[in-house]
Amino acid sequence: MKTVTKKHFLLYSLGLSLFMGCAGPSAKKTSDSDSTSSVKTASIDAKNFEGDVNGKPVKLYTLKNSKGASVAITNYGGRIVSLLVPNNKGTFTDVVLGYDSLKTYQKPKEPFFGAIIGRYGNRIAKGKFTLDGKAYQLDINDGVNTLHGGFKGFYAQVFDAKQADDKSLDLTYVSKDGEGGYPGTLTVKVVYTLTDDNALKIEYTATTDKNTVVNLTNHAYFNLNGEGSSTITNNVLKINADAITPVDTTLIPTGKLLPVKGTPFDFTTAKEIGKDINESNEQLKNGKGYDHNFALNKHDATQSVATVSSTETGIVMDIYTEEPGLQFYSGNFLTGQTNDGKGGKAYPHRSAFCVETQHFPDAPNQPAFASTVLKPGATYHTTTTYKFSTK
Repeated sequence: MKTVTKKHFLLYSLGLSLFMGCAGPSAKKTSDSDSTSSVKTASIDAKNFEGDVNGKPVKLYTLKNSKGASVAITNYGGRIVSLLVPNNKGTFTDVVLGYDSLKTYQKPKEPFFGAIIGRYGNRIAKGKFTLDGKAYQLDINDGVNTLHGGFKGFYAQVFDAKQADDKSLDLTYVSKDGEGGYPGTLTVKVVYTLTDDNALKIEYTATTDKNTVVNLTNHAYFNLNGEGSSTITNNVLKINADAITPVDTTLIPTGKLLPVKGTPFDFTTAKEIGKDINESNEQLKNGKGYDHNFALNKHDATQSVATVSSTETGIVMDIYTEEPGLQFYSGNFLTGQTNDGKGGKAYPHRSAFCVETQHFPDAPNQPAFASTVLKPGATYHTTTTYKFSTK
């Protein structure tokens, strides 16, 4: 099987000169039918995640490691519901936003909390692209554009789940030809693994029976102060990227690269997320804060592409990926108007951030961006790891 190449963005490889001219179960083997109803994780009752969606059973699955860290995942949308890691006092802290029940994850306009995103993460302009001379029209679910796969993206689908041990969960889903407007039947497998060094590894694999486009990611909302904390603007961020892909007012890339040096987007040296977020800047205005794709300098999964830390908890998160881009989103559209977060919490404006590893937004319409086309006989495969430590 041929593996799809994770090439960097073409313009970036040529330099920035072109621009300058112009978002559980026990350790024993368990079967899919084993009950998880007695498991409680991060004060979440697994019974509240038992149900039936689209004729398929939904449950909550828990992964644990030898250090006491744990992650709870529902096969509805493959969503990370909770992620408990130790802080610098040894207390376990839940660092992802979410809900207490399956029902709440199904509410209209839910912001993709913790979900697997597909077929195409991020935006496609006007929901249109042409492949092999044929035009395709996708769902329009974000103003004039398609976002995160449309109205019934993977975030709203039930994955088949198999948990062989405490540390890993296999999720599979078959997206039928034409689903959301995308061509080809796409078979997807996502494996979550919680390692003993407190790393959450997410491994994505996909194959197709017809030429199509694919861009898979995860939409976890992090707050390293602990979920429910009122802000992430004091979390400290470093991104190994010398450029972003600037966007128009609908958050579609212009096709150029914008050097970050001398702008609020310069995270090449660690700084608080809120340090420059309120500066007068056209790109910050377009995104209502940070909601931009960073063109990563290196992305071979051997070196951290980004690091986030909390001065309150001492929790540090390093991100490793094979993807060429990282969407940094500063929680600009969270409102805190409802108290339906975990434990009845409200999640106010900028109380979480997302760091979504990805190919570039709107790549099917941007010839200069690395291709996201997957062909029959080839295998899409990419891995992203979120590794936690303390300081």
